[in-house]
This record gives sequence, C-alpha cells and structure tokens, in this order.
Amino acid sequence: MANATLAIGGVIGLSLAIPIVGSLIPDANSKGIWSPLDAKEYAQLDSATSTPIKLDFTLKGKDNYLPEQDSPEYVWGIKVNPATFEAKRPNLFKKGSPAGVPYDVITMNFVIMSPICPHLGCRFNWNSSANKFLCPCHGSQFNFDGTHEAGPAPRGLDPLPLRDQNGKADVMWIHYESTTPDRIVISYLA
Repeated sequence: MANATLAIGGVIGLSLAIPIVGSLIPDANSKGIWSPLDAKEYAQLDSATSTPIKLDFTLKGKDNYLPEQDSPEYVWGIKVNPATFEAKRPNLFKKGSPAGVPYDVITMNFVIMSPICPHLGCRFNWNSSANKFLCPCHGSQFNFDGTHEAGPAPRGLDPLPLRDQNGKADVMWIHYESTTPDRIVISYLA
C-alpha cells in the first residue's frame, strides 16, 4: 500500500512539474511578439535628431499560464548612420556569433536599445549633460551608440528588433542574460 501511495504521489508530482519547468525554458522556435509603437512614438522616430529618444509603448505578452497581458514598457531609439554604427559595433552584425544578433540591427536608420543594463539587469537612462547612458546601480557607462565605456557591464547595450509597417512601427522585446559578454536569449517577454 505504501508503494502504491508513493507511485501515485510521484505521478501527480511529475504531472505538475513538467508544465512548470517547461514554462521556465525559452522556446527556441518562438518568433517573439511584436508590440506596436503608437502614433506619437512613431512621429518621434520620424523627427529624431542626434539625441536618444525614450519610446514608451505597451508590451504585448503572454506565458503558459496567464492570458495575454499588456504592460507599459520603454526602449531607447537612436538615429544612426548605418555605416558608422556598423564600424563602431561590428560584432552585432556577425549573425551566429555569441556577440551578434540574428535580426537586422538597423531599421529606418534607427537602432532600438533595450533599457536593461547587461551587468545585473538594472534600468539605465540617457544623461544629456554627460552625453552617455548611465546605469545607476553599479556605474556602468555606455556611449551614444551603446558601446560599453566604463563600469562592470560585460558588453555594450543590447539592440532589439524594430520593423517598419508602412507608417507604423513595431518593437519586439527580448530579454538577454546579464553578466556575460555573449548575447543569450532568456525570454521574449520581460
């Protein structure tokens, strides 16, 4: 009788553990979810100059247990000269390399940067007087194009996919692993 009870308990425990563990592992085949920028944010992109733009948007997300959820989020939009940007951050363009990304880094002459510091996941901001991105947690500093300048961050800022939809734009949220020089996808949602 004791063995039967243990067997039934094991089956129940396993049936509960499989979906929980499965939800913690990112789906390698997932294409992510595109979240649209509203008309105001798109207009900011269209009229941008040489200062990074903080773009607020609604992140469209879901997981294995909860229905689709919307949450406020932001990213940094940087207007770039494609040739100059690629010369400054060539590793981003090496698809298949640990430091590269598998999508177009530049769209509409813009690079969209995740607001998450690659050191420990704090949120950084643009400091216009210092003319760089500063992380308040441990002092990491990044220049205009996201190149790491100082502090403990192991790599430059992480770009995110942007797509042009005939007068509208969408951003895909990707959360990368912190504390490593490689860009390892943790999830496609925050």
